[in-house]
Amino acid sequence: MSLNSEKKYKGKILIVDDERVALQNLTYIFKKENYNIVATSDSVEALELIKRKEFDVLLTDLKMEKIDGLELLKAMKYYQPEAETVIITAYATIDSAIEALKSGAFHYISKPFKLDEVRKIIAEAMEKVKLKKENKLLKQEIESLKGKVKIITHNQYMQDLLNTALQIAKTDCVVLITGESGTGKELFARFIHEASNRKDKPFIAINCGVFSEELLASELFGYEKGAFTGASQTKMGLVEQADGGTLFFDEIAEMSPSMQVKLLRLLQEHEFYRIGGLKPIKVNVRFIAATNRNLKKMVELGSFRQDLYYRLNVVHLHLPPLAERKEDIPVLAYYFLRRHAKAMNKNVKEIAPEVLHSLQQYDFPGNVRELENIIERGVALARGEVLDLTCLPEELKTLEIHTFRRKDGHYPTLEEHELAYIKWILKETKGNKTKAAKILGIDRVSLWRKLKKYGLDKDFIF
Repeated sequence: MSLNSEKKYKGKILIVDDERVALQNLTYIFKKENYNIVATSDSVEALELIKRKEFDVLLTDLKMEKIDGLELLKAMKYYQPEAETVIITAYATIDSAIEALKSGAFHYISKPFKLDEVRKIIAEAMEKVKLKKENKLLKQEIESLKGKVKIITHNQYMQDLLNTALQIAKTDCVVLITGESGTGKELFARFIHEASNRKDKPFIAINCGVFSEELLASELFGYEKGAFTGASQTKMGLVEQADGGTLFFDEIAEMSPSMQVKLLRLLQEHEFYRIGGLKPIKVNVRFIAATNRNLKKMVELGSFRQDLYYRLNVVHLHLPPLAERKEDIPVLAYYFLRRHAKAMNKNVKEIAPEVLHSLQQYDFPGNVRELENIIERGVALARGEVLDLTCLPEELKTLEIHTFRRKDGHYPTLEEHELAYIKWILKETKGNKTKAAKILGIDRVSLWRKLKKYGLDKDFIF
């Protein structure tokens, strides 16, 4: 078979079932769905195939002679950790389901089953495998940055942005990063620099909003000795200092019209004049700009040059506000908790469920920066190992009390808090248990146990 035809497959499935009819039916179904299928009724042969060949999904019966489905699942996890396993059985029990999920099965289906159900589960497993493989490549790229820049996210849109950033990092194209204040625009610019061939050269950032026009020109381009009163010696500007590396213009929208003209020439010609200088100076610099304003609208209003806008907008990365990536709030909160606990030499290890719930309810107008400030403050105020409600700012305490206090003034127990939070997360994820477990920071089996503990296992089909 040619390589071109292999690329058309949705993915590769190993089907194992000692019932010939079931094996033939499943093989027929998924071949029609355009999957690459390897099928066997011999579990010993299946084990050898797992050791020798690569698969995306293992679809296996549970009860088989010689080697059962759980053993094949464990082998798959050992030899092919990115793959997923779906178990089908006619002997379904709660214990066997929990055992399969504990061992890492993606799903567990009882016979007789509906074909549409199996198709849907396999498609979901394939999508998860695809994401895991993409994330593995992304992590390898990120790890190659030697930990200099950390961007933590579970949000798919942010993962896509990181992938795009990695792709463009090796080029020298100009990048425009937009997003609200506190979303991490400079961090993204540093990430691009560290992933580029310029990583061993300077990364220099300048905030265009904090300087007057004259001071900004002086900072960027430097000046010759005697160029103005007080210029007692020649000064090298930031553009020269960034030669070979990356120059990051933060708050680019605040630049005056005359400075915009000078910047446009710098972007076009890669050369500039020092203040008071007569000879142009050539530089080899990668340019990244950022703003929290709508540059396109500013162009329409005449407050930002259209030609400069097009020069800057070669690749546009828009960072979403934290309120639009709420699944990142718990993981970011714990990251900041560990970082600040270590910096303050404090033994704060946990965040109370009601605090996480309150953080999830909050809109974060200051975005990630505000979340870090809240956690840093909480670590400083925490008296034990748990960051609890007493450590939160008043506006978040009020939000949490309003959310959880009953009309009779009763304060719920910790278990009641946990139950309410789990229900809320399941509602937010529209019942997606895999996503809910990820946000909660637990595996699917632990989530199933909690649902069973609170009598929700029948309400939410696992």
